[in-house]
Amino acid sequence: MFPCIFKLQELLPGTVAKPLRRMAYKGEDGIQPLILMERIRVDGAAADASFNASTGELRWGSSAGVNWCLMMESEVLGFKTKGVKIIVKAFVFASKGASLGASGGKRARTRKDFVLEMPSEQCAMIWSDQFGDLINSFGRPRRLFIILNPYGGKRCALKIFQNDVKPLLEASGILYTLQETSYQLHARELAHKLDLLKYDGIVCVSGDGVLVEVVNGLLRREDWDTAVKVPLGIIPAGTGNGMAKSLLDSAGDSYSVFNAVFAIIRGHRRSLDVTTVQQGEARFFSVLMLTWGFVADVDIESEKYRWMGSARFDFYSFLRVVNMRKYHGNVQFVPAAGYEIYGEPVDWRESCKDEVPEQTFGVAARVQQCRYTGPKISLEDLEWKSVNGPFILVWLNNVPWSGEDVMPAPEAKVKAFRLRPGQRVGYPDKGGIIDSDGEVIARGEGTYECSLQETDLMAYGPPIQMTVDKGLATIFSPK
Repeated sequence: MFPCIFKLQELLPGTVAKPLRRMAYKGEDGIQPLILMERIRVDGAAADASFNASTGELRWGSSAGVNWCLMMESEVLGFKTKGVKIIVKAFVFASKGASLGASGGKRARTRKDFVLEMPSEQCAMIWSDQFGDLINSFGRPRRLFIILNPYGGKRCALKIFQNDVKPLLEASGILYTLQETSYQLHARELAHKLDLLKYDGIVCVSGDGVLVEVVNGLLRREDWDTAVKVPLGIIPAGTGNGMAKSLLDSAGDSYSVFNAVFAIIRGHRRSLDVTTVQQGEARFFSVLMLTWGFVADVDIESEKYRWMGSARFDFYSFLRVVNMRKYHGNVQFVPAAGYEIYGEPVDWRESCKDEVPEQTFGVAARVQQCRYTGPKISLEDLEWKSVNGPFILVWLNNVPWSGEDVMPAPEAKVKAFRLRPGQRVGYPDKGGIIDSDGEVIARGEGTYECSLQETDLMAYGPPIQMTVDKGLATIFSPK
C-alpha cells in the first residue's frame, strides 16, 4: 500500500477557494480513505476538520479556539446526511468540549447534534460513506425486540421508554418492536415463542423480573442452546435494578437509563452466568439472586407497599429489624478459591440420602418440561462444606449489586450451593420464604400469602440446590 493525496476545493459561501488534502491509502480494492481532511463549517462556524477511519476519531477546531474530538464508537449514536450537511448525533459527556477527547470517570452524558456543512454534496457523500462503513463494522444491533413491563416499580416504564429510550434508539437508527406485558410470566411466553431470526437482541424495559422470565423462556425452547446466545439487554424501569447497576458499575459508568440504553446501542456483549435452582424435577433459572430469611421477607412481604417504589425496601427493612426473625436450617456449599476455611467438611453422598421425597403441594403437576436441564457437572466429586443455623438470612448473588444502591456480593464466594430451610425459631408452625430473582419459589406455613403454596414451583423443607453454568447466556454490556 502507498499514500496518495487528492486535492479538493473549498466551496463554502463567502470564502476563497484553496486546496485542502484528503489523505488515503490504496489497497487491493482501490482507494480506501484512511484520513479525511477538509475546511468545513460546524454548527455554522468555519473549522478545519479531520476524520481518521482507522481510529474512528472525528476532530475539528476553529479560530475561536474551540476544539472537539468525537470517538465514533463510544460517543456517536448515528448520523444523517442532507445535501451538503451531515448531522452527527452524539452522546457526549456534559463537560466535554474544551479539550480533545476528554472522557472518563462517572460524569453525566448529554445528547448533542453537530451539523457538519461540507463544501459539496460529493464531499458530504465521501465523508458519510466512511462514517457508515465504520459504524457498520462495530456490530451494533439493527433490530430489537423490546419487552416493557408497564406495572413494575412506580408504573413509569412506558414514560421512561417514550422520553428516554425511544429518542436514543431513533437517533441511532435502530428499528424495534415494542411489546408490553399483560400478566405474570408473559415475558417468558414471548421469549419461548419469538422468531429470533428477526432480531439482533431482546431488551427488557423493566426491573430484573422480566429479564429473568426471558431467560427462563429461552431455556425452555427446543433450540435453547442457540436461543440463549441471543444478546439480552436491560433498561432499568422497575423496583429492583441490580443487573443494570452491576453492568454499568463494572464499566465505571454512572447508573442511569441513558447509559443503559447507550450500552445496548453500542452492541458490546459479555457472557452471563445462569444458575439452575433445582428441587427434584422442578427447575428455575436464575441470573440475579436467591434469598431466604430477612431479605426474602422484606422483598416479598413489602409488596403491599409497592406504591412507595424502592423506598418500600427501606421502610419494611426497618419493620423487620425491630422484630428480627431467625430460621433453623442448614446450608452446604462448594467454596470458591480463597474461601475454603469456611464451614465444616461434609460428605455429599451421605447428605443426599434423604433427597426430595414424593412431591408435595402439587409440585409435580406444575413442573414444566425444560429443554435445558442444567450444567453437566459431577457434584459428588466436589469438596462440600456445611454450616448449621439458626440464620437471620441466606443471600446468594450472581452479580455484585442486588439493587441500584445495595452491593452485597463484590466477589464470588461459592461454586455450588444447597439449602435445607427450616422453621422460624420460636415458632415451630411457621416457615419462611425462598425468593429467587424476585419470585417466590417456595414458602412455608404461616408465611405471607401462604395460601398460594400450591402454586409455588417447589416445596418448602426439602433441599434446594443451585449450580452455576458459567457464561451460558449473553447480555449487552458497556464494555
